[in-house]
Amino acid sequence: MHIAIFNQKGGVGKTTTALNLGAALNRAGTPPLLIDLDPQGHLSSIHGNAPLEASRSLFAFYQDVHGLSELELEWEHIGQLIPAHQQLIKVDSIFGKGPAVLNKLRNGLETLETTKPPRPTLIDCCPYIGVLALNAIFACDRLLIPVSTDYLSLQAAEHITRTLQVLEPVLKRRVERRYLLTRFDRRRRMSEDVRSKLRQRYGDEVCDTVISENVAVAESPSVSRDVFRHNAASNGAHDYQALLDELRQRGDI
Repeated sequence: MHIAIFNQKGGVGKTTTALNLGAALNRAGTPPLLIDLDPQGHLSSIHGNAPLEASRSLFAFYQDVHGLSELELEWEHIGQLIPAHQQLIKVDSIFGKGPAVLNKLRNGLETLETTKPPRPTLIDCCPYIGVLALNAIFACDRLLIPVSTDYLSLQAAEHITRTLQVLEPVLKRRVERRYLLTRFDRRRRMSEDVRSKLRQRYGDEVCDTVISENVAVAESPSVSRDVFRHNAASNGAHDYQALLDELRQRGDI
């Protein structure tokens, strides 16, 4: 199962969700493959030992220098990582937007999976529509859309819906999606208001689980840890475990 984690707005918890959902999967005995598809490389920086050379990053895959299997790094307590590099920002300008490059990640994953045991794949996307995000959408079985509880993030979710409406005739399938509320603060009326509006628009596609505003979730990347290793008793760890449980019940993982 390939899950792309995407929103056309920054700061909504895409990388945090990739990291902690990956850690929850590992704790459940299913170490995932994480792919950092963001030139900013935040997920790779949390790993701590990702290579600095573009030739050992996902950029080399787009250059046809290496296959995905050659770029995997072990990530203790999580699984494997294919790291990003800032050179990924050049993918749009160098490789264009034809069918070959738009399907490159999907084809690469299909090749990879002929040589590796089945495992979940989590794709951490950049916060804008371009070749990289389109690669993730074309490759994914599910799109997980983090929506922080503010009105601009809600608008960004609507932009994604319109984007998918344009893409789906090309894909010849509906992209299954799940909306995940993040930075949820029960003390703020706006959090409940955003949840209500999201449910009105997207119904059962909105996850029941919410990721609460939580110090442990915010702090853990700064010490290169997932929330479970940082504070397994925190509300944040509980929320991400609940998210995994819900996605499994829905058949998304």
